[in-house]
Amino acid sequence: MTSPASGDLPDYAPIPPSARGATLNDQGYHVGRVERNLYWITDGVYQSAFLTTPDGVVLFDAPPSIGGNIQRAVDEIAAAEGVSNRVTHLVYSHHHADHSGASSLFDGNVVRIGHEETRRLMLRDNDTARPAPEVTFGDRYTLEVGGERVELAWHGSNHTPDNIYLHFPDHDTLMLIDVVNAGWVPIYNLNLSEDVIGYMEAPATALSYPWTHLISGHLGRLATRDDVLVHQQYVADIEASSREALDSVNPVPYYMHYGENVWAGVKAHLDTVTERAAAPVIAKYTGVLAAADIEAFTTTTTFLIMQSLRLDRGHLGPVHP
Repeated sequence: MTSPASGDLPDYAPIPPSARGATLNDQGYHVGRVERNLYWITDGVYQSAFLTTPDGVVLFDAPPSIGGNIQRAVDEIAAAEGVSNRVTHLVYSHHHADHSGASSLFDGNVVRIGHEETRRLMLRDNDTARPAPEVTFGDRYTLEVGGERVELAWHGSNHTPDNIYLHFPDHDTLMLIDVVNAGWVPIYNLNLSEDVIGYMEAPATALSYPWTHLISGHLGRLATRDDVLVHQQYVADIEASSREALDSVNPVPYYMHYGENVWAGVKAHLDTVTERAAAPVIAKYTGVLAAADIEAFTTTTTFLIMQSLRLDRGHLGPVHP
């Protein structure tokens, strides 16, 4: 394993205060109350949540980076509140291993719940760290444990084909993973999302629910409705800038220059469109959203949205006569 010299690493803008998260304890995690008996856990990068009930603990996602600290956090709260620390149910938000890879730490008696596509994809991936859910649903499922209620819903593909919305109506909370990063830009390619249009529509769906707290799956604090609005504006600015760049960049010189090497012409043309579209967004959000000045993040997200405009929305230019 190689390590870069500190002098070889670039410097970036300071993190805005709005992006700073909770202080971690000596074991590397923070656990906090969301509302009443709903709690969240973070290691500063990933998030999980759990609900304590008279019949046991319901866990929502099991990121491997938090790993054994999930049970430690549950134990901490259970001891303080005088409730059971036994995890009886585990709900998957979606199939990705970075949010579910610690599932196998919990024994086979745990009831695992997820979307029917989550089960299909987990069985396909055949990862022993992520046992597939036994209880599945298509569009909606109401989970009732120990007098508590959680509404699970699938509103179509977004980050992944199976990513669901988890609404806690009695706790003023929504959980939606890998869409909005509270105080931060998405990482590469819209948080590595598979459905651009679905991803771009997901925040509006989230805002259609009544909630105050959003568990977003990443970073060190809970999100607010204002965080979702800022995220929507960031994405809308990228879309508008991409439309302008597609309309204003003349592709002909790139293809003329490279002649029969058509892929070189494609690269030069689309790279120019992407850079022109991303530049004003990076400038606008540096100091507003953390990591906006890490150009690869906004640039790859811009490329993905620009390509979706071309391929999904038909923003291609005139048809050859």
